[in-house]
Amino acid sequence: MFINNFDPIAFQIFSLEIRWYSLAYIFGIIIGWLYCKKKLINDEKILNLFDDLIAYLIVGIILGGRLGYIIFYNLEYYLDNFSEILMIWKGGMSFHGGLIGVIFATIIFGKKHKINSYIFLDLIALVAPIGLFLGRIANFINSELYGRETDVFWSVKFVAVDNLSRHPSQIYEAIFEGAVLFFLLNYFGKKDSFKNPGLISSMFLIFYSFFRFILEFFRAPDVQIGYLAYQLTFGQFISVIFFFLGISLYLKKK
Repeated sequence: MFINNFDPIAFQIFSLEIRWYSLAYIFGIIIGWLYCKKKLINDEKILNLFDDLIAYLIVGIILGGRLGYIIFYNLEYYLDNFSEILMIWKGGMSFHGGLIGVIFATIIFGKKHKINSYIFLDLIALVAPIGLFLGRIANFINSELYGRETDVFWSVKFVAVDNLSRHPSQIYEAIFEGAVLFFLLNYFGKKDSFKNPGLISSMFLIFYSFFRFILEFFRAPDVQIGYLAYQLTFGQFISVIFFFLGISLYLKKK
């Protein structure tokens, strides 16, 4: 069993605290941006526009992720504590909310420049697992989104949570939603997928939703929500919706 007693603060400059979660966002965006520019984009026009797109994506990720968490997971609390809505440093971001934010931001950007938005969405889909990997590692360090109780020998005790042995579900998600998903999508991305914009985006929705649905069985449900119908979590129900959206998009593009 591993004892998790990490400090969520990476380092401090005077009174400014730099947290691992913030660094995960920053490095996820930077590494994904550089990978796209060096490995994936051969069109000079798209290459130049991609730099401008980054600002739209940052806004989409933060705004969508925060609003998604508030609306999907903790609306009642934030209605009673309205002043905390902007306190993102305290945590509370939804991946699915961030995904919706990125989609809207990319569509707006694509329409502005009269370019098929799926071209950019496919590029984002190929590098999004990098951010997911780093984000889940940060979740592990922060002792959040922890797993259900277990007695497996690789279990983890999150000191900041309780004295129970739990699945390191954040690590499971980092592996499958991050590393495995990255290699899967980039394998398909090397073929002729870019000739059919939207195909990679559909694969991202399908594979991510599948992995997320399965891994939620090892992850403790959100305390304020608990289990829903059939002992499934809210994250699993959202994953089912996005899975079928991915299937629909795949059939349309294929």
